[in-house]
Amino acid sequence: MQEFVGVDETVRRHVLESLARTDVTVGPEFERRFDAHFPDLHRLFRTLYESRQDWVEQLTALVVQSARSWEERPADLKVLDAGREADSGWFMSNTMLGGVCYVDRYADNLDGLRASIPYFKELGLTYLHLMPLFLAPEPHSDGGYAVSSYRDVNPKLGTMEQLRDLAAEFRGHGISLVVDFIFNHTSDEHEWARKAAAGDPEYSDYYWIFPDRTMPDAYEQNVREIFPENHPGSFIRMEDGRWVWATFHTYQWDLNYANPDVFRAMAGEMLFLANQGVDILRMDAVAFIWKQLGTPCENLPEAHILLQAFNAVCRLAAPSLLFKSEAIVHPDEVALYIDPAECQLSYNPLQMALIWETLATRDVALLAQALERRHNIPAGTSWVNYVRSHDDIGWTFADEDAAELGINGFDHRRFLNSFYVNRFPGSFARGVPFQDNPKTGDCRISGTTASLCGMEVDPAEAVERILLAHSVAFSTGGIPLLYLGDEVGQVNDYGYAKEEGHDADSRWVHRPHYPAGQYARRHEASTPEGAVYAGLKRMIEVRSATPGLAGTTLIPFDTRNSGVLAYQRPAGAAAGGETRVLALANFSDSPQSLPAETFGGFLPAAVDLLSEAAVQFDEGVMLLPRQYLWLLVTPR
Repeated sequence: MQEFVGVDETVRRHVLESLARTDVTVGPEFERRFDAHFPDLHRLFRTLYESRQDWVEQLTALVVQSARSWEERPADLKVLDAGREADSGWFMSNTMLGGVCYVDRYADNLDGLRASIPYFKELGLTYLHLMPLFLAPEPHSDGGYAVSSYRDVNPKLGTMEQLRDLAAEFRGHGISLVVDFIFNHTSDEHEWARKAAAGDPEYSDYYWIFPDRTMPDAYEQNVREIFPENHPGSFIRMEDGRWVWATFHTYQWDLNYANPDVFRAMAGEMLFLANQGVDILRMDAVAFIWKQLGTPCENLPEAHILLQAFNAVCRLAAPSLLFKSEAIVHPDEVALYIDPAECQLSYNPLQMALIWETLATRDVALLAQALERRHNIPAGTSWVNYVRSHDDIGWTFADEDAAELGINGFDHRRFLNSFYVNRFPGSFARGVPFQDNPKTGDCRISGTTASLCGMEVDPAEAVERILLAHSVAFSTGGIPLLYLGDEVGQVNDYGYAKEEGHDADSRWVHRPHYPAGQYARRHEASTPEGAVYAGLKRMIEVRSATPGLAGTTLIPFDTRNSGVLAYQRPAGAAAGGETRVLALANFSDSPQSLPAETFGGFLPAAVDLLSEAAVQFDEGVMLLPRQYLWLLVTPR
């Protein structure tokens, strides 16, 4: 093996000698990965844990654990690893299309999901995110985010063996499996938490547990309450009188990553899932994973180091595994998690929120500003662009960005909340408030895309809004993501509260069961379902046929019209020279005329890729209400 620059040679030799004394047979491929990635792992692990006298032994144990996981990794996954190493940008392809669903609500169980593969192929899915499906106690599961075992599937859905088989079948059909990795906390019924509650000192150190209120009070001077209606502060009292950190719900206990045992334990769970055939882990609540007294305990530098260290472990033992960050925080903080060495993919919550803001205001200023200022991200990374998800909609734009446009952030959020829960005169939306606080005006929004777009009010206009919103998510670059059911215009489930455990969480209104009747009408062009499905399928087909739409690069374009959003994407070379795709989207409720001089930088002849209609810029462009175009243009 090569000499390591910047690595303590004594440590490296100790790790290798310890590995040689085990029964693990790693082979030349692991040795190559060790040479390439151990320097990073050494540096990151040492940064986190050097204050511990046993940090070298902990690092050694981590490498041995990784080597054993590599030895156990199935041969077909090792082939996949090699292929994706050779094509590291595979997930940035213009053919990528994501879907997301709850297994039980969409298909009852894993076998039902397998039966849906022909439909997934029809739609064009290449990425399917299954919402939390691991063992979690009921009713205190937080929709599956209170995990009591990372190695067991909820028995109502199936078994880990079935999940592994499903992953393999997906792989055979070109579909990557995405699951949540809830690594900030566990359920209080996880084996580790049960042992901690019983007083086991080893497992008590897995969590932030204190004998009295002294340290909790000190931490809470700087830490904000996330769900104050669930419990005040960040700590809850255990049955034995001790206090444990619970950022979100009383039954979700935060893990203590200051303890390297926790890092190694969670790395083990991560590698186990990778070896079941999981391609991408959605890293839940990344902003909260490191705690430090005297800080807000959010977005700390060590959170980034932790993610990088987990990545380094995966490069050793599951090199094709990718991370997707879930950070619903200030836009500047979201961007910090997007890095090839940290999270290669990231949700794009700002774009999502501002699509809804633009639909409500009919003014594109905030969205255009965000696309110009906050869209382009490092090479080797990708956005996951979505119109809505399983979660609520929060207005995550930066107040300072809004202020530049003369918008008061606080007042604007109150307007948007009012608009989307139908408290604003003339609103088309039929959303439901989540965590509504009339005193402060604080609120977040629940609702399916169709209901938020007014399907219950005016189906024809709602269809236009649904497609308009998705035209942005599908053309700005990255992986477009559909919440399954949205592609047939599924509306709210107003009976959600009748289901056990759902009455206190309005987000279940937009997590309806599979709408069999609507899917049956998806090919009937005269129905809302058919119109939505046909419009989305056309976007998918055009995107897949336009290689230049791969990646995330976006070039601003100003229409000088407050109702019309525009931006450019590289499209590749053609006989007439380099081409671009110029996307236009009319968010107003009236026709908008863009004069010829708007397009003076292009040759006059263009074509709309979606309709295949020719467009002559010397005549200007007229856009109907809620119309969108993807124009293939040639710069002069």
